[in-house]
Amino acid sequence: MKSMALSSSSRSSSRSCHRSALSRALFGIGGGGSNVDGVVVGSSSGVNIKSSGGGRHRYFHHSSGIYPLRRTSFPTDHGSSFLASSSSSSIAPFSTASTSTSSSSSVSLPPPLRKILIANRGEIAIRIIKSAREHGIQTVAIYSSADARSPHVTLADEAVCLGPNPASSASYLDIDKVCEAVRMTHSEGVHPGYGFLSENCKFAERIESIVLDNTESSEKRKVKFIGPSTHAIQSLGDKIQSKLIAASANVSTVPGYNGVVTSPSHALEIAHDIGYPVMIKASAGGGGKGMRICYTDEEVNEGYRLSKAESASFFGDDRLLVEKYVEDPHHIEIQVLAGTNPTTGQLDILCFAERECSIQRRNQKVIEESPSPHLLPSTRREMIRQVKSLVRAVGYESAGTVEFLVDAHQNFYFLEMNTRLQVEHPVTEMISGSGYPTGQYVDLVYGMLEVAAGRGIPREYLDMVEDNGENEEGANVRYTGHAIEARVYAEDPYRGFLPSTGPLVKYVEPPSLIHVKEDASSSADGGSSSTSSSLCNIRIDSGAIPGAIITTHYDPIISKIISYSPISRHHAIRGLGMALDQYIMRGVQHNIPFVRDVLRNDDFVKGITPTGFIGQHYPEGFHGAVLSETEKSELVVMVREIDRRRKEAAHARDGGGGGGGGGGGGREDDVVVCLGGMFGDAYLVRSTPGNSTAGGSISASVTKLPKRVDDGDDEKKEEDVNVVDSQLVELSAFEYKPSSALAIVEIAGESRALQVHGDDEIGTLTLTMYGSDVDVLVMSPTEYQLSCHMHELAPPDFGNYVLSPMPGTLISFAVKEGDVVELGQELCVVEAMKMQNIIRSHKAGAKVGKLHGKVGASLRADEILVEFEKNVEP
Repeated sequence: MKSMALSSSSRSSSRSCHRSALSRALFGIGGGGSNVDGVVVGSSSGVNIKSSGGGRHRYFHHSSGIYPLRRTSFPTDHGSSFLASSSSSSIAPFSTASTSTSSSSSVSLPPPLRKILIANRGEIAIRIIKSAREHGIQTVAIYSSADARSPHVTLADEAVCLGPNPASSASYLDIDKVCEAVRMTHSEGVHPGYGFLSENCKFAERIESIVLDNTESSEKRKVKFIGPSTHAIQSLGDKIQSKLIAASANVSTVPGYNGVVTSPSHALEIAHDIGYPVMIKASAGGGGKGMRICYTDEEVNEGYRLSKAESASFFGDDRLLVEKYVEDPHHIEIQVLAGTNPTTGQLDILCFAERECSIQRRNQKVIEESPSPHLLPSTRREMIRQVKSLVRAVGYESAGTVEFLVDAHQNFYFLEMNTRLQVEHPVTEMISGSGYPTGQYVDLVYGMLEVAAGRGIPREYLDMVEDNGENEEGANVRYTGHAIEARVYAEDPYRGFLPSTGPLVKYVEPPSLIHVKEDASSSADGGSSSTSSSLCNIRIDSGAIPGAIITTHYDPIISKIISYSPISRHHAIRGLGMALDQYIMRGVQHNIPFVRDVLRNDDFVKGITPTGFIGQHYPEGFHGAVLSETEKSELVVMVREIDRRRKEAAHARDGGGGGGGGGGGGREDDVVVCLGGMFGDAYLVRSTPGNSTAGGSISASVTKLPKRVDDGDDEKKEEDVNVVDSQLVELSAFEYKPSSALAIVEIAGESRALQVHGDDEIGTLTLTMYGSDVDVLVMSPTEYQLSCHMHELAPPDFGNYVLSPMPGTLISFAVKEGDVVELGQELCVVEAMKMQNIIRSHKAGAKVGKLHGKVGASLRADEILVEFEKNVEP
């Protein structure tokens, strides 16, 4: 391979080029050969490396290596509040001096890492960049062509494109290309993030085999893998071997087969031996990928096939194991940070308060929190004791997580150890030490960087350990308050959580501080009863910006939103709910409506959160937030007020002054508000005397109107059902400007946020309340009476068609034309974001008339896959 050193450059004085100019610079190389900066290149597409000096080196991938082409400036007008906050702290000067002392000053510490490459993408890459920047460490991003405009590429000091193919196997999972980028950029360490190659032993070995020339001396320097040793990755990252090691370290384990499952028949044999239910899972991975819970022989056969394919796709390793599935447990994990103390030579081990990760869908975590509302202090102490035994047995160094299943009786079983940083690590960080708002908390990424450099765990983190090694609640590291995290995925909760792709047309993050009123009942979970503080801190780890394209190539996670409260769990839940209500995301479907509904669930608020929570509370799937009649009455008054102000603003724009709806203390005209559009539930909203006061209070009476039904004779009549007596609704405060996308309301002693989106040609306005969209239409009583004579359009009939429920790739057909299928029979498999989804027949005794699409082809959502023959009447 031909190598070329990066040329140095001074920071450009002007960085104001437009995105259009950047596009031309990024993708403007034409066909044929060209000579740029003295390098002859072929017709490969151009890609970038940004230099640490602030300029940007242009690179392309060739069969013989990565070569620089030319330099161009890069804009800073990212248009994202997240990026603005990320860049607020300047990069400290680079030096070999430590920003934190890990041991006595009499001990000569190795120098800190000066430049690291992040072998990942999206929000976790940005998370690592932010920690590195705070400690004066330069960063290098890698990316595929699909991620050319991603924020992690923009924020890093340098960026290397690994080729034009967006597939993970040709970019983020290509070990040769990643190692080549390490050498080219002279990165002294590689942080793998999570997923991709983070638990790949061969990758860690390759990284640590790279030796760089030291530009300051004749000594050479080995590149550091920022994670545990290859021995630890191999022994603990492999779920089969880790169970054997855990058992030898006297850690409680789940019953199962301690070996590789070789075939479907072998899996059936194991299932019959240990008894149903069983779990088939990937030996080399995690994150819910390659996992199936099976209750029958048929499910084992199917689960083996799908898990094997997903395991190979995600981790490059299709080995599977089978173990007993513990029903209705809590999924609880212990975060560790371990490293050799450079003064004593002993292994320092920090164990943190546990994380509760039981709200899961298809074994993929959705909501995580710390500490757990389920765990007893005595159980926590014993779990930490066993975790330390396991860490010592392996000599584990770096951050890692030991996962357990805990049943209703506080019995716990070792599940696995993740030898990497976890997605949910922020909840641990935010409660550690004196808590997130104080700044005295543990940064796990920085801890990993220091341990990898041979400097041990930072001294200030060791000082957070209680004097007796554990506090009265059983945690090794002191903690304060409560934190709860929600993962925001690009998936449609109304269609079985199927992946959603497309552009983020609108993306606005909530504020970093949320005002939450605390009531007396909120301290019942064991939190402080103090009401001196009513602020929740909100942290968002995101890889998204407005206009970003969500593709099918990678994991569907958009961001993580975390709420921290110094007061109580209840307070943190309410803070997260308010933050989600103000998190505006349009263009792709996402799971915020579902998460918001979980946070309102009584059992969740009480802490009754086993892993079967979603199945128990949403057995028929999620169909949107269910509002009480009181909440509906409150909503229609808010809608009336929003509509009034929008009409006033429109009237003023048209030159009509400030009229158009009344105001002040006068009585307004009655209106009818339909929830669900013209044919939805109708409510008569009447102003009350003193409707709008100088203090901002708004009051109205609300009456639900009788339902309109079709009598079969093409006439409408009213059905006297579900008629609710008039309710008086008072909004104590109401903040909304027609130019804003948010309305903030004070009602019944609490704050509520509504998102206000556009309206259609007949005036139907879309609002978002508690995460769910609702179409609303405001009419005069006369207009409503006229609308009662209108018919709702019948939906189109797709009964003889099977549509793709998501965008993705057609993997296979399980039927052929002419086959007669039964209800629930497998028709085909569609892969989206590396998850394989079986599409089944919704009809019994139907004959396949035509198969649409080609295996391997890309699919759009709702694209026809199978067409059944129409039934012909005899």
